Amino acid sequence: MNIKKIILAFAASAMLAGGCTSLDMDPVSDITDLNYWKTPEQFDSFVFGLHSRFRSHSWNMFLLGEARSDVFGGIPFGGEATQGMERFPYNTLNAENPGISGFGDLYQNINQMNLFISRTLHTDVLTESARNYYLGQVYGLRAYYMYQLYRSWEDVVFTEEPSLGFEVGKLAKAATPAAEIFEQVKKDIESSLSYFGSDYTIKEKKSLWSKAATLMLKADVYLWSAHRDGGEGDARTAKNALVDIQNNISRSNLDLMDTYQGVFAYDNKGNKEIIFTIHNELFEYNLWNGNNDLFPQADYLGKFYNADGTLINTSVENNFGIMRLMVKLENFKKFLPGDTRRDVTLKDVYNKVENGKLELVGVYPHKYWGVMNGSTRVRCDDYPIYRYSDLLLMLAEAKVLLGEDPATEINRVRRRAFGDAYDASTVGFPNQEVDKRPADAVLQERLFEFMLEGKRWYDLRRFGDSYVLDYTPAEPARLLWPINQGALTNNPLLKQTVGY
Repeated sequence: MNIKKIILAFAASAMLAGGCTSLDMDPVSDITDLNYWKTPEQFDSFVFGLHSRFRSHSWNMFLLGEARSDVFGGIPFGGEATQGMERFPYNTLNAENPGISGFGDLYQNINQMNLFISRTLHTDVLTESARNYYLGQVYGLRAYYMYQLYRSWEDVVFTEEPSLGFEVGKLAKAATPAAEIFEQVKKDIESSLSYFGSDYTIKEKKSLWSKAATLMLKADVYLWSAHRDGGEGDARTAKNALVDIQNNISRSNLDLMDTYQGVFAYDNKGNKEIIFTIHNELFEYNLWNGNNDLFPQADYLGKFYNADGTLINTSVENNFGIMRLMVKLENFKKFLPGDTRRDVTLKDVYNKVENGKLELVGVYPHKYWGVMNGSTRVRCDDYPIYRYSDLLLMLAEAKVLLGEDPATEINRVRRRAFGDAYDASTVGFPNQEVDKRPADAVLQERLFEFMLEGKRWYDLRRFGDSYVLDYTPAEPARLLWPINQGALTNNPLLKQTVGY
């Protein structure tokens, strides 16, 4: 997003935002609303504003999608107090300590999406092609947001009507049953695809929602239900959505990057592997709202060692923070020798024990390397939501559910991961031990490929409750998230999530 459009987007958001209801929806002033929607530029700025707010929700979305998984656990190697964040991987969330409050603030943007849809459906300001593309984007975005809420809380409030100011006594609304929320997600997906029509354009370095993003979401949603009672029919729907992308966007515009590291390169944003990403930029916006909870402090990092026995050079390894949540050591050890994804994703940290041998004591994210601003490293990497390797591995997942051979898709991902070290006879599918269980092979490949991209908890949930219970200490009755007390107080018609 260029700076001019960002300024306009924030201006649009500010003009049409007010206070907040029990769901943190930003109501819109009737007067302000009547004075907007006069020019095509205002509609365009509003869509940029929706994406800007999506970006501001990225940390909460990351927590919802990964923090409770087996990616994290243990005490930070620098000795920091975890300040309650250990409750995520230990799965000890409760009504008093919900981890995330106000439904992650996601309703703020849902209300704005409702407003945009209601105004765009009836405008005569836009050309038909512009109107349809915008509606394709915003129906897709709303489906994505509602899918986050469904997977996290199931029964949640939903309305298609935008909130236009406060009406005392009418702020409370009961939650919609989970099954209806899931059907609404599917309905919005189909609306998005219908409005996009045959337009597969992906804009602004792939930082704006597109038809391909909606098709990826469709595959994700139908795989979720295929693992439950949707069976082969939903698995085939998911497969068809992914093949649709492959058939309508050329491999010159959408394919795997040659190297895993190249996917995340700061100077190669919007590269051919990206389908949809949250865009960040130096002097514009930092990754995850600038959150530092996964990174070590400068004060102590230089006292630890690299794998070769040299002290860590903090003028090079200068991606600092205050670590509250640490990646499990065993995740570093799970990667097979030669898998380049390990060292791109994680930085290993060692201590020297009495005999001079090195002991692995910590790991922290290396995937988002940022860029130097003078002597300071700034994490302003893009945060990918969907990329082509995700397409390949969801396609492999669908094939497994359909009893088909997933080798082509899995091996494309593994071949890139191992590079020159790739040996089909040892690491190619079906020659790894895990490949005897194809579903487990897909799940493991997704762990290696998407670690720190906000997917692991959702992956475990999608594959089924038994996977969550096998890989995490979560309790069967508490796989959803609790609702914070403030939300329950402000909306007396809401009920606490079952199990809490």
